[in-house]
Amino acid sequence: MNARIAGAAHHYIDKESRFGARNYQPVPVVVDHALDCLVWDVEGREYIDMMGAYSAVSHGHLHPRIVAAAHRQLQRVAITSRAYQGTTLGPFLEKLCRIAGFERALPMNTGAEAVETAIKCARRWGYRAKGIAEGQARIMVACGNFHGRTTAIVGFSSDADYRDGFGPFAPGFMHFDFGDMASVRAATSVNTCAVIVEPIQGEAGIVLPPAGFFTQLREWCTRNDILLIIDEVQAGLGRTGRWFAFEHEGIRPDALILGKALGGGLLPVSAFLADDRVMSVFTPGSHGSTFGGNALAAAVALEALVVMEEENLVARSAAMGTHLLARLRDVMRASGGLIRDVRGRGLWVGVDVEPAHAAARELVERMATRGVLSKETHETVIRFAPPLTISRALIDRAIDIFSAVVVEKSAQLGLAAGPPDPRIKLAACSSPPPN
Repeated sequence: MNARIAGAAHHYIDKESRFGARNYQPVPVVVDHALDCLVWDVEGREYIDMMGAYSAVSHGHLHPRIVAAAHRQLQRVAITSRAYQGTTLGPFLEKLCRIAGFERALPMNTGAEAVETAIKCARRWGYRAKGIAEGQARIMVACGNFHGRTTAIVGFSSDADYRDGFGPFAPGFMHFDFGDMASVRAATSVNTCAVIVEPIQGEAGIVLPPAGFFTQLREWCTRNDILLIIDEVQAGLGRTGRWFAFEHEGIRPDALILGKALGGGLLPVSAFLADDRVMSVFTPGSHGSTFGGNALAAAVALEALVVMEEENLVARSAAMGTHLLARLRDVMRASGGLIRDVRGRGLWVGVDVEPAHAAARELVERMATRGVLSKETHETVIRFAPPLTISRALIDRAIDIFSAVVVEKSAQLGLAAGPPDPRIKLAACSSPPPN
């Protein structure tokens, strides 16, 4: 155990370690409470949240309007299942469809459930609309994809760690190289019914496609009568500086998968969206979820959409993201080669660490000791994805700390990095928690 962990923190970490399954390796920070872009641990230390719960906290922690909407609904009814109708689901679905530009939405809970919904829809559409022989439908997925952790989804992952020991897996998935149309064409067959793809590969390290790839993919899918289904569970709802990342290339998919931010930082809410020509394959009894679209979730998600719209969080993401990218590229230039790349869109940036010099996890933990929360992926990339409500001042404070960590590590390695900014304090933040 890290020597800095003591007292109450050690107590809670010990309980998780003793009684929890070992399927996570969290950064050793025990969160007690949070507000907007700040988090406080059980020892009272303050942190800047530069992770945003993988986009689930895009509105900031405990946004007062979303909390108020949840409180109002909790005083009425929370869950009845979809056996009955209610007063919150219809307005939520209407708002979501109008923002996203689709005719219908099917609500679920987690992002993985929405991806599973997309798989079922694509296959049935392939059989009933395209005339593919039963059992022969093929769905194309990108190498490096991450769409969730159900057995069907990890079965078409190209990452051996996600698949190891969980087979046998369902057949019917074909891989192509992300961003490579020649690979797409090679993987396509007469039985291909859909392509399911992320607009930016998040878990792979915030990997952006080449300019024009999605325009070409859209044209290819249209020409070959193949559904283009875009998974924006992490990228959607303002994260990249547009409502949806596919808008950066001016295309429209045949179906859309959303989650994370849809729950306003309070609840798991996801959705699969499509027009009638696709969504009509679902009939009563063909798909469902006891909790999907429950009254409380719908009330929270509706308010989350309204807040994002009325508080201009999408435009804020674009503006603050430009600043974040610029600051991080400055850090890269001063790193002496410790940082080999910075890439992203909006408030979603990956910092690629040179593995010969350091592991991303080491830098993440050093940041945490000094008051900045982030997370590594695939051992080499640090993710920066703060709430869309973050201020320029907080971004600067966080990146100043990150810069100091990088310069310090570069100096230890003897790399030719610039000197640390004397204004940057390396001690942990110690601001008192709010009342």
